[in-house]
Amino acid sequence: MSSSDRGPAYLGLGSVLAVALCTLWLAAVGHLDLYINPRYDVFTIVLAAVAVPAAVAGLVVVARGHGHRHDDEADDDHGDHHDGHGGHGASTAPTRRRVLVRVLGGAAALVTVGVTVAMLVLPPATLSARTAQQRSVDTPTLSNATGTQDVALLGSAGVDTSQYGVKDWAAVIRQTTDTSSLVGKPVRLTGFVVPGADGTFTLTRFVISCCAVDAQPVGLGVVTDGTVPDADQWVRVEGKLAANPDPSADARIVIRAASITRIAQPSDPYEY
Repeated sequence: MSSSDRGPAYLGLGSVLAVALCTLWLAAVGHLDLYINPRYDVFTIVLAAVAVPAAVAGLVVVARGHGHRHDDEADDDHGDHHDGHGGHGASTAPTRRRVLVRVLGGAAALVTVGVTVAMLVLPPATLSARTAQQRSVDTPTLSNATGTQDVALLGSAGVDTSQYGVKDWAAVIRQTTDTSSLVGKPVRLTGFVVPGADGTFTLTRFVISCCAVDAQPVGLGVVTDGTVPDADQWVRVEGKLAANPDPSADARIVIRAASITRIAQPSDPYEY
């Protein structure tokens, strides 16, 4: 393996090792679920655990090959010194290529190290109200995150809605033709604030199907006579479903809040 080939090999294997170690670290400190759906945790951890020794073994193989090649290259360089001016001129282009490869490899290595250190040192951050607004949390369909999930109809006997989350209620509202049947249903939900018009906001949660990259916001409008909390503030809202007092609004059902309590962000801020 030549010098120009070893650099990318070191960088590639080193990147794999860094990502695998970061994944295992996130799993160990309980932050992995901020990046992927929990149902993929075991699969991801197993892959990372396999990748660590595999990457280390690859680096050892490359390093040993480097040592074997070093003497041969030294002999070649010694011979080149006796080739005269022609040999010197011929080696200029390869030298420039080696310098370029080293510079690009060094830059890539710095980026890899920077991302790795950031993941380990900086506190993980959840998606924000701005992201929710950009992804249209307040659309009539309450986002595609509700999908076609099987949500028990509220009119069915024995249905317990006390454990319903924002996603569940959004799905019920989306699937109910006559939303007047939902008016007066009690709710107790947590989410973060996406500000709306005066006296309103959208109680929002992000739903992860695979990982944070595909997270979709779902939300329910909240009407309150009190002060609207700041954007991104996590709150617990207790109240009842009500017809939207704004007839021109797309959302047919909102929460008429009886109380809004500011809370800390939950350890698991996403719904699945």
